Amino acid sequence: MEVVWFVLIGIAAGWLAGQFVKGGGFGLIGDLVVGIVGALLGGFIFSFLGIGAGSGLLGSLIVATVGAVVLLLLIRLLKR
Repeated sequence: MEVVWFVLIGIAAGWLAGQFVKGGGFGLIGDLVVGIVGALLGGFIFSFLGIGAGSGLLGSLIVATVGAVVLLLLIRLLKR
């Protein structure tokens, strides 16, 4: 069941990041990949800075979304 939540949070975080960064999304699979990689990146960033976003669904979504936004900004920076 945890895998299902991880995938759903990844999709939501990827979609939210696409909305924040203002650009075309990558589709369902692309948003999922951006969200999952962003969740890992966000977890690393938050733990490195010593910031806690809380536990549970909302905290996971915040961390994943922040990581996905950072990932999208890096991707767009490298595309230029």
